[in-house]
Amino acid sequence: MNILVLNGPNLNLLGTREPGIYGHTTLHDIEEACVAHGRSLGVGVTCAQSNVEGVLIDHLHAARDTMAGVVLNAGAYTHTSVALRDAITAIELPVIELHLSNTHAREAFRHVSLIAPVCIGVIQGFGARGYPLALTALHGHLNGDKA
Repeated sequence: MNILVLNGPNLNLLGTREPGIYGHTTLHDIEEACVAHGRSLGVGVTCAQSNVEGVLIDHLHAARDTMAGVVLNAGAYTHTSVALRDAITAIELPVIELHLSNTHAREAFRHVSLIAPVCIGVIQGFGARGYPLALTALHGHLNGDKA
């Protein structure tokens, strides 16, 4: 079983970008932790990041044939991209929406997610700790855990 952890725009700047909101953990640190946590769950984890909407869509399309599910931090595209929403629907894989910050405690434009309705769940507000939570939840979902 393989899971894609896909990160969107500006997440390559984690560790230095607005650390009061996003913390000091780098994307590299998060990716290493995801791979290690996946190993502990008995699943392979592949990580990818892009600032380009179309590249994120390409990753989702490729996941259709190689992955069992996706953890997606779409960043600001969460609130603007019908194309990402359509890609999630098209690939017919379980996707968990993830955010480092609690988007509902931020600016009003961040309160609406275009992708949440086509995801199996949303994890937000736990910083980098949200990634292993999402992997654990997705692994459980894929194994039929209804708890």
